[in-house]
Amino acid sequence: MLSQEDNELLTRVGAETPMGTLMRRYWVPATYSHMIAEPDCPPIRVRLLGENLVAFRDTDGRVGLLEESCPHRTASLFFGRNEECGLRCVYHGWKFDVDGKCVDLPSEPPGSTLQRKVKVKAYPCQERGGIVWAYLGPPELKPELPDLEWARLPDSHRLASRQILQCNWLQGLEGGFDSSHLAFLHQGIAEGGVLIRPSYYEVLPTDFGFVVGSGRELDGDRNFWSANVMVMPFHKIIASVPVAAHMWVPIDDENTMLYCVDFHPHRPLTAEDVARETSWKGIHSENIPGTDRPIRNKDNDYLIDRALQASGDSFTGITGLGTQDNGIQESMGPIADRTKEHLGVSDTAVIAIRRFYLQTLKELADGTTPPGLDPASYQLRSSRYTAPKGVPFAESMKEKTGLEAPVSSEV
Repeated sequence: MLSQEDNELLTRVGAETPMGTLMRRYWVPATYSHMIAEPDCPPIRVRLLGENLVAFRDTDGRVGLLEESCPHRTASLFFGRNEECGLRCVYHGWKFDVDGKCVDLPSEPPGSTLQRKVKVKAYPCQERGGIVWAYLGPPELKPELPDLEWARLPDSHRLASRQILQCNWLQGLEGGFDSSHLAFLHQGIAEGGVLIRPSYYEVLPTDFGFVVGSGRELDGDRNFWSANVMVMPFHKIIASVPVAAHMWVPIDDENTMLYCVDFHPHRPLTAEDVARETSWKGIHSENIPGTDRPIRNKDNDYLIDRALQASGDSFTGITGLGTQDNGIQESMGPIADRTKEHLGVSDTAVIAIRRFYLQTLKELADGTTPPGLDPASYQLRSSRYTAPKGVPFAESMKEKTGLEAPVSSEV
């Protein structure tokens, strides 16, 4: 179990919290580029790390991410007019550029000096891989954009979706690295070796995050290993083909935007690839049209089919690999009460992950630079592989994950 104090440290992401401070040291996904595709298009709302924001693309194609509240009378800039390189509040016409600078203040009399003093909070943005990335931390500490493999690929090589997870970000990430649940929760969907419960569990902290290993003995002189890579602050590269990735981006303390990506490093995804990954066996959940909310959700009990569950064809009766994960993680409540848990050997990864984050928060408070800020840290790939018995996991996984040499996505 975890103390209430430590649970609070790990789950609260507001601007003045330790975890919120840590998260703001990284570039984080704010929205999709296609949601603000054209210059002077309508602005959209974005809620990120507990902050209400608006995103827009100005006349010159630059992306702005501003605090939603106008600094004049706190009206919402979501209703603003996106015109002539700025977002104009419709209440009194105050206008702000992508840097948050007030560029027009028509409600004030000639000669007023107020315009020079007015600014709205603005965060720098960059685009890569079809995503608008935002940096919410101290300007002088801004790192380079993460060099994720899937984000370097052409659009034809990847499939991306996102959905709102109605619980804290850590519940999602912990579920993503909990290998023992695969043989139960996903029974009837997951295939191959993932259905066999592991015998060994290892977590190796690195200078970018950690690698989680789960292994079992095979006949003969070899072991089977699954090595899944986590890169700070919330990225998982999934061991699969096509390769897959998750990002558990905190909307606030009790909601998460889960980004799911399937990609093939060396060729476009085929129609068969897309059909498989969007089927009930895939990680992508079908959303209510025009929203980021899954059709199978908490309010309708994820359309659980008890007859299907009783038949043995599905352990849960819930269709969809991603939906099964969402449902069980949301069932723990908006923020899981980890003081009530009873953890075992199969929870080795969960325990180690929590210790890793707590140690990182302590080091950050002591002035240490957090891990994973080097863009090259993201040039890794998870893997399933066999290795001779007696070879330590720490040694066998280096080549497979790209720790010895970064993976290549040449196309």
